[in-house]
Amino acid sequence: MQKMVVTNRACPARRVPSGEPTSIPEGQFITINQSLGGNYTVTWQGNMLRIDGTDAEAIGQEPEVLDFEDHGTGDIDKDQVWQALDSIYDPEIPISLVSLGLVYKVSVDQATKVASIDMTLTAPGCGMGPVLVGDVKYRVAKVPNVASVVVDLVFDPPWSREMMSEEAQLEAGLFF
Repeated sequence: MQKMVVTNRACPARRVPSGEPTSIPEGQFITINQSLGGNYTVTWQGNMLRIDGTDAEAIGQEPEVLDFEDHGTGDIDKDQVWQALDSIYDPEIPISLVSLGLVYKVSVDQATKVASIDMTLTAPGCGMGPVLVGDVKYRVAKVPNVASVVVDLVFDPPWSREMMSEEAQLEAGLFF
């Protein structure tokens, strides 16, 4: 699906696979290599970058809207943190991290406004790990009242396909 487009504003992106934040200036030619789970993998100046779907309009695509209601209490809504996590897709399998069973624990500290996530990867050496961690931090930070997001990658217990939801197993063709 390669497609060349021009950025219509400065666009935040993350290098693949390091996850290092960068910005693509307005008026730059980029090549969209793939779009999975609402995110875009692009090439710009010889670098592979990941653009979050919430910034899609910067590259002329339909943006993914993450809109969370602020209940006015000043508290972080843990359900909204889970919703943000469920909007993040594995870059190689178009299934959400939550449905894949990669998110082990979500905790919220209302006093410090910190959302902490324990998650794993499908494989310990996954090169996309830093990008997924970046996705988690970026999207969970969009939840009202979240001041900081802490992500701990854990590998105990190791991930296995049995941790996937039945819907995810069906979508991935793992039910026989």
